[in-house]
Amino acid sequence: MRALILEDESSLREILSIILSEFNYEIDEAGTLKEGIEKVEKNDYDLALIDLRLPDDSGMELVRRLKREQPETEVIIITAFATTETVKEAFELGVYDYIEKPFKLEDLKLILRNVTDKINLKKHKEEEIPEIVGKSKAVEKLKETIRKVAPYDVNVLILGESGSGKELVAKAIHHLSPRRKKPFVAINCAALPPELLESELFGYKKGAFTGAVSDKKGLIEKANGGTLFLDEIGDMPLPLQAKLLRFLETKRFIPLGSTEEKEVDVRVVAATNKNLKEEIKKGRFREDLYYRLATIVIEVPPLRERKEDIPLLVEFFAREFSKKYGKEIKRISKGFIDYLMGLPLEGNVRELRNIVEREVILSEDGILGSGYSPTGEVKSEKRVEIPEEGVNLKEILSEIEKEYLFKALEMAGGKKTKAAELLGLTLREFRYRWSKYSPGKGEQGN
Repeated sequence: MRALILEDESSLREILSIILSEFNYEIDEAGTLKEGIEKVEKNDYDLALIDLRLPDDSGMELVRRLKREQPETEVIIITAFATTETVKEAFELGVYDYIEKPFKLEDLKLILRNVTDKINLKKHKEEEIPEIVGKSKAVEKLKETIRKVAPYDVNVLILGESGSGKELVAKAIHHLSPRRKKPFVAINCAALPPELLESELFGYKKGAFTGAVSDKKGLIEKANGGTLFLDEIGDMPLPLQAKLLRFLETKRFIPLGSTEEKEVDVRVVAATNKNLKEEIKKGRFREDLYYRLATIVIEVPPLRERKEDIPLLVEFFAREFSKKYGKEIKRISKGFIDYLMGLPLEGNVRELRNIVEREVILSEDGILGSGYSPTGEVKSEKRVEIPEEGVNLKEILSEIEKEYLFKALEMAGGKKTKAAELLGLTLREFRYRWSKYSPGKGEQGN
């Protein structure tokens, strides 16, 4: 984020610059209106702190210019000479706030904190989350929650069924957070035995146990500055839960076999498909750890609650696997979509992804799911039998064509244009074919 300070008092400019740097702004300074205008001509700003009384003119000139040329810039006026008319005009222009000199630093910091939150939220709201596919209300609500939560450095607990996309949500939170340029480190707590899980998380010193032939950094340390994703946290053993709780409380830990305490800065995002409150009642999960993890709780909807997203997901996965396997998928059959819409898909998005991957691999005609009928039933292979005396193929094909033409015309209420559309033909093609079975009528009519 970038901020401009327009203030003629150099000592106050320095103080304002120090305060703004605490909020992670890149800062430009100007002492006159002319300098301020030059800065605005060269740069775009997220925030501007503007003094109204300047050596060469009023700071309101720059306020007006900013709101005309950079309307998204948030403006805070700092002045000892604000009149009622000036304040009224400033707010009509869309100024965020104003503060009178002399002011308390705490008051200014509060204003800056609030305006920075607004800027962050606006920036993240504009960012897309390409990994989470769908336009349903459930998915739009999920995306909005991610955008709101991502900028704030708090722990997040993601709840959802297996295969619903919990790790994608965790990655989106990391991507939209100030930690996005630092590591995203993930571990599945259910995939490793307790001893190995502890050493993977916290690391170890050489000789800590048999096989520890050298020092090893744990995933917590590798995630320093970034995000640590603890998948299936509900399967973490109780003794390790206690060690994790201490780390969350202190941001400090001791590797196995070491006496030296280490300190790291990580954001923890955890996920589970279990009901942790039930696990707490059964004594399998620590209540204090739950509340430490669950500062923010995000629930990922199962696919059965957002089936309208299935066609978009199929298109997304079809593109992904077409590229991966070098297959050209020209279109997706309606029968295949109908079939998928009728499945329970208890494996959620993961199950759907696997089905699409298989169909892309097996596709030979460029049509995804061409082996599925419009009712959703899988077509069985039909064996062709030819008798010894042979068949009249032209007659067979002619009869099939005739049946389709008459049926299409019946469905179209006698309108040839509509009948042609139903059969994927041009009107001229339909008329030509129709003329073969309706002598004397030629290619006339609509």
